[in-house]
Amino acid sequence: MARMCIVLTLLASACVAQAEPITLNVMSFNIRFGTANDGENSWENRRDLVVKMLQERAPDIVGTQECLDFQADYIVAKLPEYRWFGVGREADASGERMAVLYKWQQFSPIEITSFWLSETPEVPGSRSWDSACPRMVTAVRFYHHGTRQFFTFCNTHFDHRSEPARQGAAQVLLNYVNSLDPAMPVVMTGDFNSYAGQSAAWSTLVQGDIRDAWLAAAKTAGPTTTYNGFEPLKEDADRRIDWVLVRGPIAVEHCETVVYEEGGHYASDHFAIAARLTITL
Repeated sequence: MARMCIVLTLLASACVAQAEPITLNVMSFNIRFGTANDGENSWENRRDLVVKMLQERAPDIVGTQECLDFQADYIVAKLPEYRWFGVGREADASGERMAVLYKWQQFSPIEITSFWLSETPEVPGSRSWDSACPRMVTAVRFYHHGTRQFFTFCNTHFDHRSEPARQGAAQVLLNYVNSLDPAMPVVMTGDFNSYAGQSAAWSTLVQGDIRDAWLAAAKTAGPTTTYNGFEPLKEDADRRIDWVLVRGPIAVEHCETVVYEEGGHYASDHFAIAARLTITL
């Protein structure tokens, strides 16, 4: 019996060792809500620029912020390799959403969870701490077809007005991540409206096994400012408010602030953040 146990243990170890890594290209992208009165930078004037950027970069999964349903619909109509999901942040599921776009031939969303960044996260449309509007998280457990393995992806947008709301939101998100199986790899994308390395929200989240992909990356590219306001880039100190965070057995090979423009016109008032990850289970 003892010999059989040893053999079985060795076989189990071999199975774990043979697990294929998941190579994952993720992107966080605040696409600027499509009904904003932005004149020459309105959605109709830049939507094809958004499509071109996504087509060229070809991320596997995109966590968007400020996305309205017709914007996500337009993108997947132009890029049929993607599908999307995500409910609106208001109580009736309307309004801006944390839409997640994914390559459906590579991934399947097994379990989708929506919760709000408030003292009552389970209540749709709820808000706390003087938040200017409801804020939320779209979380999903993805199944990767190629390796038959799972990981969790979270996408969020913190409040732009209230610092207590950003601090409270960080704790709500952290509580959710801590509620997951410790062995579950987690990727988080978002517009956190907080400077990386300089804010309470960042310090709350980037602790223990949770890492900022920009700092963890073997290589980085692009500026350390992620909000551009549709204006030419101004070199400045580290002002990253858009982040990719990772937890668990995830190596960050590359992280980039994607400066994408044509003729002085930008795809959004935020630069996208792209990260190349390797998940080893």
